[in-house]
Amino acid sequence: MIAGLVLAAGLSRRMAQPKLLLPVEGGKPLVRLTVERLLAADLDEVIVVLGAEADAVAAALGGLAVRTVINPRPAEGQSTSLRVGLDALAAGTEAVVVGLGDQPLPDPSLIGRMVATYRQTGRPIVVPRYRDGRGNPVLFAASLLDEVRALAGDQGGRAVIARDPERVAEVAVDAPMPPDVDTPDDYAAFLRRGSTPRT
Repeated sequence: MIAGLVLAAGLSRRMAQPKLLLPVEGGKPLVRLTVERLLAADLDEVIVVLGAEADAVAAALGGLAVRTVINPRPAEGQSTSLRVGLDALAAGTEAVVVGLGDQPLPDPSLIGRMVATYRQTGRPIVVPRYRDGRGNPVLFAASLLDEVRALAGDQGGRAVIARDPERVAEVAVDAPMPPDVDTPDDYAAFLRRGSTPRT
């Protein structure tokens, strides 16, 4: 079983408004676009971690086949959302693909390529390498989830990825890295660029 995990509990400090609810394609909330693209990858389950503005973000995901869980301490950083999400995984989960609520995939087929690379190489971490470097989402095998749970503060899985290069497989993506939407300028650039999938 391969699960998807979307971290959507951030506080939007630099945006000064709930960034995950900002309208993007056709007025669709940013977080819904992100989750729809992950669902298009046909994973066995998708879990979304909510925190700040949990009710509004959950409403923005209405009708989607996801399970939501709440991070009660989002102010303590991304590592807390990772732990909440990992603790919610079903027993027997083989690997999890972790994405960010404010970074829609450039192409949902990327997830399938990452899963195939994981199975072919046997490496417990798979990352996409975009034209401008490594980025998200990241696949972690179940054997590494205790390492991810041990992270603290406002960090994601980067430290786990960097710990041993031999554990990491890359998937080449001929596209720019999905942009962060953290500030009003980021949002304006996102809208100008357009968020339709590109390969």
